[in-house]
Amino acid sequence: MTRGGQGLARVAVVVRAGAAPLWWLGLAAAGIGVLVPGLTGRRIGVLAGAALFVVAAAAVAYARRRRYTALTRSTARAGRHDVLQDRAVSTRNWRRGHRWWLLLAFLAGVGSAFAVPAAGGMLLAGCGAGLWLKAAWIGRLERAEEVLLWVRVDWLRRGGRPAGPAVKSYRSTGIAAGDAAPGGSRRRTPALV
Repeated sequence: MTRGGQGLARVAVVVRAGAAPLWWLGLAAAGIGVLVPGLTGRRIGVLAGAALFVVAAAAVAYARRRRYTALTRSTARAGRHDVLQDRAVSTRNWRRGHRWWLLLAFLAGVGSAFAVPAAGGMLLAGCGAGLWLKAAWIGRLERAEEVLLWVRVDWLRRGGRPAGPAVKSYRSTGIAAGDAAPGGSRRRTPALV
């Protein structure tokens, strides 16, 4: 990064980075949890898990939306010397930084099955679904404004959250910049005919 340029990571990619691990670890924990009868019994555990899934997905999807919207309004254009981080690098960095939290969440989900079968795993899966929904919402914001939103990598190192207190503002680029589509999904290249 020369001449004062900053490393930038896509906001939607960072939000979406935790979705897949939480989803799959949650499903695995719920599957293991169904095998354990637990204190409440399987039926109550699965029903409680379904309710927790819906509540967690909604809570995660709607959490901090005002902060994201405020940061979106105060975006500055990315500079010529700013370095745009690849989608795979942003995802890998987030997952490496949170791997122990993901492992602890999985173990807690499996351990909770001895009390309420499958509920802890479904709660984790709901958090993953909520992150996907939040990334999709950010994608709709990006399409509406016709910009892609980026956050400084050094601000992410202080907490890993793209709307955390360390983040002062976002940077923006045109809709075609980077290798991720609006919402953080992999950009699909048109097929050659």
